[in-house]
Amino acid sequence: MNQDLATTAEGIAQAITAFVSKRVGADVPADQDLFESGLVSSLFAMELVVHLEQAFSVQILGDDLKRDNFRSVQAMTALVLRLNGAGHAAGA
Repeated sequence: MNQDLATTAEGIAQAITAFVSKRVGADVPADQDLFESGLVSSLFAMELVVHLEQAFSVQILGDDLKRDNFRSVQAMTALVLRLNGAGHAAGA
């Protein structure tokens, strides 16, 4: 993945949308509640955790593992941005 796209909200959202849409076989709006719509099961939520960790070089631990962080593409984008920001601040 292009490094610039991997660090912008738009790029992160595009990458997550592409992954989820391919996995569920349907277009997924960024604000769609994936659990309420039935597109995401608990098992797929764990796949999302692994995918986000690998695709964006973040660690999702503890309180960040709550369902609300994976409810929509927007929520996952915000999580990745927050974790990236925390990682950059810690490494500075």
